[in-house]
Formats: sequence, structure tokens, C-alpha cells
Amino acid sequence: MFSAPEALPRLAPKLDQLTREVLFDDVWKRGALSPRERSLITLAAVLGQARPHALDFHLRRGLDNGLRAEELGELLTHLAFYVGWPSATAALEQLDAVLTDLSR
Repeated sequence: MFSAPEALPRLAPKLDQLTREVLFDDVWKRGALSPRERSLITLAAVLGQARPHALDFHLRRGLDNGLRAEELGELLTHLAFYVGWPSATAALEQLDAVLTDLSR
């Protein structure tokens, strides 16, 4: 389930509504791609745009959608060649923090 940043519903209620109803209740549920595949695609896009807040959210969502830590590590290794080493290694640190948080 989508958990909106706190400011979204307060400052941009229409954007919050569109995010929930169109993006997560429609686009993410379309049958041509699985949620797992959508997570891989989304993570690649988010990492390529250097969006750390969105990366944290989508790393967690990817795990919820069935991606394993090893697969996420492989994804970030692969993407290092396309989005740059600093972005990929920062994302690996973020993945480590997410995994540590989830293991508590």
C-alpha cells in the first residue's frame, strides 16, 4: 500500500488523490506487468533520477513485491554502469539501511 509523504495530502490534496487512485490503484495494478516487474522498472527510473526519498520507498515496495535483497543488489550493480558509480553505491548504502531497519 502507498504511504504518502505527510505533506502531500495537506499541501496538494489533488496530487495525493491522483497518486493513490491513478498511479497505485490503477497503473500499478494493470495486468501486463507484475508488481515485481514494476518495482524493478521503477527502481531503475528512480535511481537514474537520483531521488533518494523515492528510492527508499520503492526499495521497501520492491521487497514487499517479492524482490530479494540479492536481486536488488544485482539491480544496483547493473545500474552502476548506466547511472554512475556514486548513485549506485549510495543506493546500496540505502538498501543496507532499509534491510537493517526491516530486520529489527
